[in-house]
Amino acid sequence: MKILPVLCSLICICFACTGFAQTVPLLPVQQFDAAIKNAGIQLLDVRTIKEFNDGHILNALQADWTNQEQFTERVKALDKSKPVYTYCLSGVRSGAAAQWLQNNGFTAYNLKGGIAAWKGVSKPLEGAKVVDQISLKQFMSQLPKDKTVLVDVGASWCPPCKKMNPVIDSLAAVNAGAFQLQKIDGAEQSKLSTDLKVEGFPTFIIYKNGKEVWRKQGITDALEIVSHL
Repeated sequence: MKILPVLCSLICICFACTGFAQTVPLLPVQQFDAAIKNAGIQLLDVRTIKEFNDGHILNALQADWTNQEQFTERVKALDKSKPVYTYCLSGVRSGAAAQWLQNNGFTAYNLKGGIAAWKGVSKPLEGAKVVDQISLKQFMSQLPKDKTVLVDVGASWCPPCKKMNPVIDSLAAVNAGAFQLQKIDGAEQSKLSTDLKVEGFPTFIIYKNGKEVWRKQGITDALEIVSHL
């Protein structure tokens, strides 16, 4: 009997140190659909880019859960003050991703049944756009030879790109006339991205007199860009 209080104390100490595992709310399709229509939410598709291009929910960002390096790098650009709604094909990958997000300071929700359930009730999906590809030669010929040009290669589904967009737009507005801003959707212009040796989004490239003088991949700040402009 004297041992019982000691065991209870040890159990309490263990729970206090480790804590209970957090659980992620599973939302049925209709509830999930209503929630992602609210302002200030973040919608995250954790499938591969091929799956994403085959059909995704409108306004979704993409970060492949099976590629941990890519996933952790991209979600750094998400806002922890705003809820994240995740989905995948069936809900398994997104469940794991949502749990990771919960464990790292986000508020996360997961789509029950994933895209399979979404399509099962005839909810709409967006597909990849088919656009004419610009060749590297065409691109280079369009660059003004007498101006400094900042090229922003990104994608609409890229979380770091979304975070950098207001920074780049503000930079262009404040320095109007000092340089020319050219944005390229690197996901749509995949051939040009490859030819420009873009390895990740966003990638910023500065051209002076028609020649590349600087580039940076990922999130950066306006001061660093200005110092090279």
